[in-house]
Amino acid sequence: MQNSEQATMSSIKNSSTAFPSAARPVVWSIAGSDSGGGAGIQADLRAFNLFGVHGCTAIAAVTAQNSVAVERIEAVSPQMLDAQLSALAKDLPPVAIKTGMLASAENVAVVAKWVDRLRADHPERHIALVVDPIRRASTGAELAGETLREAMLRELLPRATVVKPNQAEALWLVTGEDAGSAVSAGVSVPELAQAIRALGAQSVVVTGGDVGGGVDDPLTPWADDWMDTPQACGWLGLPRVVSTTTHGTGCTFTASVTAAMALGFCAADAIILAKMATTSAVAHGYPAGGGAGTVCIAPDFTWQSDLIPFLRSSQGQVVQPFPALSDNWMGLYPVVESAEWVERVVQAGAKTVQLRIKSDDKRLENAGFLAQEVKRSVACTQQAGVQFFVNDHWKLAIEHGAYGVHLGQEDLETADLDAIRAAGLRLGVSTHSIWQVCRARAVAPSYIACGPIHATSTKEMPWIPQGEGNLAYWCKVLREPVVAIAGLNEARSREAVRCGAKGIAVVSAVTQAASPEQAIADLQQAISTGKELPSYPVPWLPHSTLPMD
Repeated sequence: MQNSEQATMSSIKNSSTAFPSAARPVVWSIAGSDSGGGAGIQADLRAFNLFGVHGCTAIAAVTAQNSVAVERIEAVSPQMLDAQLSALAKDLPPVAIKTGMLASAENVAVVAKWVDRLRADHPERHIALVVDPIRRASTGAELAGETLREAMLRELLPRATVVKPNQAEALWLVTGEDAGSAVSAGVSVPELAQAIRALGAQSVVVTGGDVGGGVDDPLTPWADDWMDTPQACGWLGLPRVVSTTTHGTGCTFTASVTAAMALGFCAADAIILAKMATTSAVAHGYPAGGGAGTVCIAPDFTWQSDLIPFLRSSQGQVVQPFPALSDNWMGLYPVVESAEWVERVVQAGAKTVQLRIKSDDKRLENAGFLAQEVKRSVACTQQAGVQFFVNDHWKLAIEHGAYGVHLGQEDLETADLDAIRAAGLRLGVSTHSIWQVCRARAVAPSYIACGPIHATSTKEMPWIPQGEGNLAYWCKVLREPVVAIAGLNEARSREAVRCGAKGIAVVSAVTQAASPEQAIADLQQAISTGKELPSYPVPWLPHSTLPMD
């Protein structure tokens, strides 16, 4: 191993998230054994180990296969499957369960019984069930018939936390038809996912990496998966990796979802981590035998900027980026509620300012109040050469020539982003979790705000504070400048700079200070000190910011 690779592995192993010293979460794979070592439980265990969870296996089917063909499949008896699960339950109860090839309706019933029993015995665990409804192997061998399909619909889907079919499997689950991809059958992928959720699944991701995109097919440059979860819906897109090392992609994806959920990630975030892992696995696969090569996840996949997918409402949509900031170093970034405050913080030395007047502010009852505040703030900041952002009110920002607009996640669906971009304004977007970062990146903003870094009384939110670890992670991985926001005082501002933040957004630390001018001076001194200190350690993964349902 070369020195650079050794350094990478050393850094990953020292991470506070990967390879934890405490007991690893236990996950189960109930699936088939691949004698060729590329898919099935063999692939699952590789993914589990990389995510730092302890993988247990219950073999539901034994296959005689290699990289070229599946020559024979035998389902284990339901009694033997039941015995394996019973032994595991006594000593290694799971946090999450993944199912793959179950091979018989009787085995599906055994799994359903154990899921119910485990959830009843461990109500505090919220045991996730991630279902990979395998119909046929990548070699084309048929693995499932109508009886097995009916058992999945009846027994597994109503219990599933996440179901991960490819398009052909989704079509088969919903209609019973074998018509290839949903596209070739003229069926909407989002409608298929909605139908699967209607059958009882809490979340669905319909993968599309196997649809088109061959070496001679330039029409499908994106690998798009449709995600339908309680947190978010949309197309998860990444540029397609054209490769012949694809054996085990479905297992790797589903096992990664399972491992991420065992680590506490909600469905949307777990699915995104799985897409990152699987894309890496295809890109770093290797040949083994004469058929499709075996996928292999790179250990540092979580740190690769190019693997963060875009979460979009339209498939394959590519947008022009918003203009870059005039100065990526935003420094202290006061967020204030009036033009008077804008003038005050600018005079005290702030070089980036945001005007945020909340929608329930009674001053908005006065006609023209908001427009006047924006106009006055623009005049002040333009004269001082300050980067001035208007929160939410993008029409007024365009009308009065503000430097930029800052939008929350809920505003991305309603604001006219094309109009903001056409006017030459910069755009900042708030994010609180992995899936929100993916949605922000899809609009190509000028900067991304990460929060809440610490608990704050300024705004009620369901999010677990990100802390310095998550902030350091996003500052390393994102190419866009990162702004830290929420709960920041002098000491925390210093640490945020150590994490790599380009902007330190503060509200009460300035506006509720006895002397705002002194507070600004002290915060700027802390920020300056932070720039001279060693960088904050970057974790292998961010921690979850939204509890798993």
